[in-house]
Amino acid sequence: MLRCSCSDSRNMHITIMADSETLECITEHERILQEIESTDTACVGPTLRSIYDDQPNAHKRFMEKLDARIRNHDREIEKMCNFHHQGFVDAITELLKVRADAEKLMGQVTDTNRRLQDAGREVTAQTEEVIRCRVQQRNMATTVEKLQLCIPVLEMYSKLKEQLESKRYYAALKTMEQLEKVYIPRVSQYRFCQIMAENLPRLREEIKDISMSDLKDFLESIRKHSDKVGETAMRQAQQHRTFNSAVAKQASMGHYIKPVYSLNERTHAHTPNGLLMDDDTGDDEADEEILTAQDLVDFSPVYRCLHIYTVLGDRETFENYYRKQRKKQARLVLQPQANMHETVEGYRRYFNQIVGFFVVEDHILHATQGLVTRAFTDELWNMALSKIIAVLRTHSSYCDVPDLVLELKNLIVIFADTLQGYGFPVNRLFDLLFEVRDQYNETLLKKWALVFREIFELDNYSPIPVETEDEYKLVVSRFPFHDAEIEKQDFPKKLPMSQSVPQIYTQVKEFIYASLKFSESLHRSSTEIDDMLRKSTNLLLTRTLSSCLQNLIKKPHIGLTELVQIIINTTHLEQACRYLEEFITNITNVSPETVHTTRLYGLSTFKDARHAAEGEIYTKLNQKIDEFIQLADYEWGMAESDGRASGYLMDLINFLRSTFQVFTHLPNNNNDHASMSGKVAQTACMSACKHLSTSLMQMLLDTELKQISMGAIQQFNLDVIQCELFASSEPVPGFQGDTLQLAFIDLRQLLDLFMVWDWSTYLADYGQPTSKYLRVNPATALALLEKMKDTSKKNNIFSQFRKNDRDKQKLIETVVKQLRSLVNGMSS
Repeated sequence: MLRCSCSDSRNMHITIMADSETLECITEHERILQEIESTDTACVGPTLRSIYDDQPNAHKRFMEKLDARIRNHDREIEKMCNFHHQGFVDAITELLKVRADAEKLMGQVTDTNRRLQDAGREVTAQTEEVIRCRVQQRNMATTVEKLQLCIPVLEMYSKLKEQLESKRYYAALKTMEQLEKVYIPRVSQYRFCQIMAENLPRLREEIKDISMSDLKDFLESIRKHSDKVGETAMRQAQQHRTFNSAVAKQASMGHYIKPVYSLNERTHAHTPNGLLMDDDTGDDEADEEILTAQDLVDFSPVYRCLHIYTVLGDRETFENYYRKQRKKQARLVLQPQANMHETVEGYRRYFNQIVGFFVVEDHILHATQGLVTRAFTDELWNMALSKIIAVLRTHSSYCDVPDLVLELKNLIVIFADTLQGYGFPVNRLFDLLFEVRDQYNETLLKKWALVFREIFELDNYSPIPVETEDEYKLVVSRFPFHDAEIEKQDFPKKLPMSQSVPQIYTQVKEFIYASLKFSESLHRSSTEIDDMLRKSTNLLLTRTLSSCLQNLIKKPHIGLTELVQIIINTTHLEQACRYLEEFITNITNVSPETVHTTRLYGLSTFKDARHAAEGEIYTKLNQKIDEFIQLADYEWGMAESDGRASGYLMDLINFLRSTFQVFTHLPNNNNDHASMSGKVAQTACMSACKHLSTSLMQMLLDTELKQISMGAIQQFNLDVIQCELFASSEPVPGFQGDTLQLAFIDLRQLLDLFMVWDWSTYLADYGQPTSKYLRVNPATALALLEKMKDTSKKNNIFSQFRKNDRDKQKLIETVVKQLRSLVNGMSS
């Protein structure tokens, strides 16, 4: 019993402690729930964390407590909703009834507002109109009041304008004084009056400017008539030059005629109104001719304006103004049109305007005292001269027609002579003509380049056939050809050159004539003209003709026959250069022995063309050989040869034979031609044989060719034999001994070595000058032997069972090793 009591007591104690702990937990949970309900959501975290920090099962009891609290609140919410539900339903029902009335009321209010706005808009418009009318009435009254003060000022200003327009300058100045002292101060507060006051000083200056209106008319007149004045002056200069030459001719015959016009010593005088009058009035026609240039312009406005400004004490202003305007006009006159270079009329108008300008300035210089000075006209002329030269340089560079450049040169000469007659220095213009001459020569060279190309395109590159004596004389008259052997031949016969040779020679002479035209009227000596002709002819030969020849030689359609004919043609043209020198000498009467005389050096042109043609012959031959080689189709694994040479090689040899016959068919009655054609033929034949030998060797040693049989070697040997037969048949005469056959010596010794299988001799005599296979390179022999060794292995699968085959294979391997040692020894 006692034990039981103790146990019950312990249990009771535990229960009491548990109850006390439970009570504490319940109290704590109540506090946490109150905090959760009353605290912001963002701060709930620390509160909730304290639940998990206490006892292990505290959160579970808390959740039970929280669920109980939530159920309690749900019951309260449900009670409250049940209590107010009927009232909420009634309120919603009443609200639905009110909505229809509210919509009806809203419509009535909107309609009432619209009608009120419509009614008020008209009232507002009428009110604004009334306000605007009141403002206008007030403004009009103010305006009338102010206008009564301003009208006298405006009337006086209008009167001033009328006086200025009618050129009543003194009355205008008096009106301006009244405006400044009486009228403007009354209404000085207005902006227009301030503008008037500011304009009065300017109007005073305008009176001075208006007094220059006659001068402006004068300037406008001379601007319009400048080209006409210049045209007349340049025509007078031409007539003056013609007249002087006639006077000189008559003076030499003992007669003398008084000149009616002189550019250097004027025979005319000036009338007070500024018109030119000639002292000699005996000949009306002469007077008209003299007066035309200056009489196209009335100079009286200049004299009147000069007098007015002199009286007013402001002559300097007038002078400065006149000079300034003339400088501006000078710049306008010197400004060319963009397309001036297209026609000669554009240059003529340009020169006429400039001449007209300076004729007027020259007249003003001599008719007035100090309005313009010699220093001023010199300054204008120097500026104009620089501009003219720059313009002519630019525009002449655009000219690509020789006739246009020649006409430009004639215009420049007349232009320079005209202004020189009025005392202006023109040396720089004549210096410019040298530059224009270069441009003229360039246009000639371009023109003759087209001529040469057309001649070459139309040539048949065959010797010129002559059927009769007249045809022969016609050719000889056009080209200096002399050959005693050909002259002895009977007709018909052939001249060695083709038709293009006399045509080229004739065109070169035409070029010399065209170049000579530019030298006329340049006041140059015969020596200078001769030098210019020779230099331009040299350019034609060394640049234009040389370029045409080089391009001709490179054209694909020019074959071997044409190239040979070109070589002969250039030889004849080279020989004709001395006749061209004689031709120039006959034109200029300057001996070639004169010191500093330029010589024609066109010989190099034709020599270079021949060298290029020869090189092209060799190139075309090699290209043709390559085309035949590409047709080769060897069966490198054949057991034995066909017993005859390959078809492609026979075709190639036939082609070479027919080609070299072209050289033998050339005219050989001229020793120079025969030696030339023979040399070219020998060089071409040797080059072709060497190229053929090299190509065959490359074919044999081609790295893509892996195996070669002895039968293929034998077939290849038959082809090389045909090449050697061709070389020994002397396709081109002139070779000494077996020179041509030596081209195939490398191939021959290599093939002999393999055909005879003479390796012991080759290896024993290697490196000795007397070796039978001296031209066989060990590397070449090794490469070919490697190809044959591979073939032996492939074709003799059971060769190890035959003693002879095994011995041959061992021999090949032994030779290969020895050749490799020789190759390695050479490389080291």
